[in-house]
Amino acid sequence: MTLQFLKKLIIMTLLANLLAGCATPKQAPIATVPQVDLAKFMGDWYVIAAIPTAIETESYNAIESYQLDADGTIATTFTFNKGSLDGKIKTYQPRGFVVKDTGNARWGMQFIWPIKAEYLIAHLDAEYTQTIIARNARDYVWIMARSAQIGDEEYAKLVQKVADMGYDTAKLRKVPHKPQ
Repeated sequence: MTLQFLKKLIIMTLLANLLAGCATPKQAPIATVPQVDLAKFMGDWYVIAAIPTAIETESYNAIESYQLDADGTIATTFTFNKGSLDGKIKTYQPRGFVVKDTGNARWGMQFIWPIKAEYLIAHLDAEYTQTIIARNARDYVWIMARSAQIGDEEYAKLVQKVADMGYDTAKLRKVPHKPQ
């Protein structure tokens, strides 16, 4: 996928979301967690399930990695195998920008300048082992964990949290991972 195609895809997605937002009734904004310790949040997060963006509909072994840079931005690396557990490795490197006075729970995620996609840390357990990243548009969501596998009961609880946020959980796709 070329950078030019990716830019067009993102712009088309944003325009579609803008138009959809005009036609759908407003839901209450998604609440974020009160405070995120960025140093603890950094590192690898396995994507357990998602309502995926166009680039990740065929993702396997998906991992989102974060590194806090000296300027306060977040260097992000999103990698996955496309199409199968052993498919071609895809890598994207957006940059996260923490929104001031949000307890570090709201970011702008920039794939291409100048557009920053909304990134809301809507759930984060006390041990920093499970998180849900959401958007007020309720178009995309990510359930992530520090390990590639979580128990069925834990997964069901996280899916329920996603449903409680107003998402259509029938659109969730579990992301397959190689056994560890």
